[in-house]
Amino acid sequence: MQGKGTQDFVEFILEPEVLKEARLGYEAVLNPELLLPRLGVDESGKGDFFGPLCIAGAYVNESVVKAWKDSGIRDSKNISSDNKIRELAELIRKTPGCVSTVVPIGNEAYNRLYVKMRSVNTMLAWGHARVIENLMQQKQKMNPPPVRAISDQFASNKDTVAKALMPLGREIELIQKHRAEEDLAVAAASILARHEFVTRLGTMERQYEIALPRGASAAVDAAAKEFITKYKAENLPKVAKMHFRTALRAQGLPEPPKVEWKKRG
Repeated sequence: MQGKGTQDFVEFILEPEVLKEARLGYEAVLNPELLLPRLGVDESGKGDFFGPLCIAGAYVNESVVKAWKDSGIRDSKNISSDNKIRELAELIRKTPGCVSTVVPIGNEAYNRLYVKMRSVNTMLAWGHARVIENLMQQKQKMNPPPVRAISDQFASNKDTVAKALMPLGREIELIQKHRAEEDLAVAAASILARHEFVTRLGTMERQYEIALPRGASAAVDAAAKEFITKYKAENLPKVAKMHFRTALRAQGLPEPPKVEWKKRG
């Protein structure tokens, strides 16, 4: 089948009414770019007060895409089970042809970088560039070589990441777009990053014998105060991102006034 209306026919008539299941993978037939060799990059921990910032990357090619067809690999934000994240991360790493890397930025290093860079986006740009460079250093394992790298557009200016690219990263096309996790390579990277974040956060909880909730909430505020009570404020930077307002509240310090965000132009 080909021509105008093919995708609608497959999705709304052939699969649901005739085959009774979605199985043919016409997405790849109608959009051959889904099979292109490429790198996907994503991060985890950016919005979490406790725990590190983890950036990961994955190389996929046609054989990897086909191997993952029914695996359930998708944006990690749509996977609530840590066990499922672990299983998928293991699958990704063991899939023949897939090359991956993770760059974790521990809390103490994160806080030092934030003081230096004064911007989470600048730090993320460096992390994304570092991941792309680490992957390109393994290009000999990639068959065929990647033609592009895809990441979520987290900064309003795409030059934020482009300018951070290192020598090998400049050899391929960089695509930044919103909802990049819809791409399989980026989804795989998001799972690897989330698994690294969850693993490291769990290690912290065991080390300090205290629950460290995810995100930023009233429960996180309470946990931060409990941590300071047990281990003193000077140790909070070992487990938390200190530029969050949560850090000020936990220490009983005044918060700066909130600045209303206005779209440029």
